[in-house]
Amino acid sequence: MPKGHPSVSKEVKEQIINRIKEDGLPVSQVASEHGLKPRTIYQWIAKGVTAPPSILEISKLKRENQALKELIGQITLEMSLTKKKADDR
Repeated sequence: MPKGHPSVSKEVKEQIINRIKEDGLPVSQVASEHGLKPRTIYQWIAKGVTAPPSILEISKLKRENQALKELIGQITLEMSLTKKKADDR
């Protein structure tokens, strides 16, 4: 790596990109905070530096998805029972 360019670990790159994508922070601001040029961060994004979701993350999302489906089912049932009671009046 050329002199003067900081070496940034993959984990830090992922954190930086997540702050931009998820928190909506400007690239210029995050780059400045880390002593980087915005162009460097744009290159990371273009190269797809962020890792694919881990197995643990996928499992967590599947559990969350199932819980949400169950909640939707409960709410749908409650709504249909409430509607049926209102129709019976």
